[in-house]
Amino acid sequence: MELEDGFDDLLAEVCEPTSPKQPRLDQNDQQIQLPGTSKDPASKPASSKTHCVLVNQKQRGNPLLKFITSVPWEYDDIIPDYEVGKTICILFLSLRYHNLNPDYINNRLKELGKKYELRVLLVQIDLKDPHTPLKNLTRICLLTDLTLMLAWSPEEAGKVIENYKIFENKPPDQIMEKVENDPHQKIINALSSIKPVNKTDAMTLLTRFGTLENIIKATESKLAECPGFGATKAKKLYKALHEPFLKRGITKKNDNDGGEFSGDISFEDVEKLETEIENLEKEGS
Repeated sequence: MELEDGFDDLLAEVCEPTSPKQPRLDQNDQQIQLPGTSKDPASKPASSKTHCVLVNQKQRGNPLLKFITSVPWEYDDIIPDYEVGKTICILFLSLRYHNLNPDYINNRLKELGKKYELRVLLVQIDLKDPHTPLKNLTRICLLTDLTLMLAWSPEEAGKVIENYKIFENKPPDQIMEKVENDPHQKIINALSSIKPVNKTDAMTLLTRFGTLENIIKATESKLAECPGFGATKAKKLYKALHEPFLKRGITKKNDNDGGEFSGDISFEDVEKLETEIENLEKEGS
C-alpha cells in the first residue's frame, strides 16, 4: 500500500544505500578492491543486505518506517512489503484499506506464492469496529499459512518488524515464556490461582504461616485475620484448600468386564449421579 508523505520521501532518498555519484575506478583498482567478484563494477555481494530489513518501494511514506530505529533498513525491489531474512517476509495491511480494497491481500498472496518459509501478515487496527474484517483476515491466514500479527499504531507496527529482524537467528526459547522453578514462587502462583486470592494475598499468607502445610491446616478464623482478608475471602480459600479433587460417587460397574464402566455415560447420567451424591451427603450429615 503506497502512502503519500513528501517529507518521508525526501528522507527516504537521503537514506538510499547506494549513491548515483561514485568515483570512477580503473580496472586494476576494481580488481584489488573487489577480488573474486564479477567484472561488472556495479555488482554487489549478495550478503550485503542480510544485515538489514529490506523494504518494498511501494512502502515509501508509510509512517511505521519512522519507528524502525533499532535495525537498519533500505529499499529494494522485493515482492513482499518487508523482508527481514532470507526465509521471512512481512505483508503490511491496514483494516481501513482492506475494507476499501478487499481483493488487495489476495492479489498480493498470488504474487508472493510460496517463496518464504515464514510469512507474516502485519495488520494495523485503524477502525473502531475491527471484528468483522479481522474474522475475514484470520480465515485467509489459516487457509494460506500466514502468521497474523496485530498493531494498533504505526509505532507498534514498526516495533513488530524490528523484533522479527532482531530475533531472526535467535533460538525459540529466548522469546518463550520463562518457566519459574523457584518453589516459593510456585506456591504463590498456586495460591493466586484461587479466584479471590491475588499474589499480594499469597505472599501475606506465606509470611504469616510460613509454609503451605500451615496454610492448609489454618482455620477460617485464622485466615480471616490476615491483612487484606475477610470472612468471605477466607471462607472461599478454606473451601478451595479442603475440597477433594474428585467427588466420591457411586459408579455402575459391570461384574463381567473386570470393573469397567458398562456402556457410555451421558450428561444426564452425570447429573443424576451428582444428585444422588448430594442426597447421600445430606443424609450422612
